Amino acid sequence: MKQNCLKNRWVSINKVRNILCPFHQAPISALSKQELDNLIRKLKKASNTINYELKDQILSHQALQEALNDPQNGDAAFKHLKQQASILGNMKRLHLLGPGNCFVEFGAGRGKLSHWLDIALQDAQDVHFLLVERASTRFKVDGKHNKRYFERLQVDIQHLCLSKVPLLMEKNLSLIGIGKHLCGAATDLALRCLVDTYVNSRAEEKEGPVTKRIKTDCPGQKHSKCEAENWSPIAGIVIALCCHHRCEWRHYVGQDFFTRVGLGPVEFNFFKRMTSWATCGMRERRTETSRSGIQNKRNVDEHDQDNINTDCSLDSLQGLLTVDERKQIGHLCKLLIDHGRIEYLQRRGYEAELQRYTDSSVSLENVLLTAVPSQSSLSSIIT
Repeated sequence: MKQNCLKNRWVSINKVRNILCPFHQAPISALSKQELDNLIRKLKKASNTINYELKDQILSHQALQEALNDPQNGDAAFKHLKQQASILGNMKRLHLLGPGNCFVEFGAGRGKLSHWLDIALQDAQDVHFLLVERASTRFKVDGKHNKRYFERLQVDIQHLCLSKVPLLMEKNLSLIGIGKHLCGAATDLALRCLVDTYVNSRAEEKEGPVTKRIKTDCPGQKHSKCEAENWSPIAGIVIALCCHHRCEWRHYVGQDFFTRVGLGPVEFNFFKRMTSWATCGMRERRTETSRSGIQNKRNVDEHDQDNINTDCSLDSLQGLLTVDERKQIGHLCKLLIDHGRIEYLQRRGYEAELQRYTDSSVSLENVLLTAVPSQSSLSSIIT
């Protein structure tokens, strides 16, 4: 009897949710042609306000050259290595590979990105690593690092307060937030964890003169962060974005941007699902190759596979949009969501950018978000 009451109560709650938020639950295929046209019109109008083009920053790093040239690595391993090499190359470009830093790897998994960073920074002093991963992970590479401070934090990012981590309570270290394919809402949670929670808590705790930040490796052109030489709680953020269809409005850091361009949670929930359209063409091609027996599942990046398996509504739209049109709309949805993240960082004093860090043949999720403190924000630290 009690179980039936609880079951009926749960059904009633779900019915209320569906009544209050019908558009959040409705599939895209349920939209009429006019509703879909209105949604796409809003998307394009908002996209026209940002005037943003992604640049190619496909780089590499010498720390991974031996592994990249190792013939024993299969195709899947090679693709991961190319991505990790480019992330490190972009970090070097931003002068983030130096001493006196604590690297926080969000969604660390086995910890491979921190592993290659450790090799790249083998001669640097006072370098620490915090690996954040909510799941228990097998085949971790943490044990290979005996000379460095490596700590694994098994916690959901939304429950993480970095200012309470003993290492960061004891040492005045600049943090560099990193992540390779940080899925959906995890990116927004990581940005809030760094920029809002940690920076604000440090600002409240800080008293007396500002500690000088150790100068990083800046041969040749100077970066604004290095010119100022002032310590900043967050020295940089480098995150390879992923799985926009897993974003959530309640965690999304770009809500102010969406509101300013006349959008809200209803549009967001449709746009996040439409991001999968960016890979519809790839899904069709890979379906064809798998039928012909050529496809090897091990060669597909797990995040690409997740996107390919997401409902692209290829058949249910009844010929309203071509594959190319869906692909273009999917990319616009991704760009719009990511631009909200960029504005969030810019409004908090960071020079933030989006760039393609690898070719789409290596990974369909090939956009890297980077941010470093702007000159003005560093100057304000000492006032």
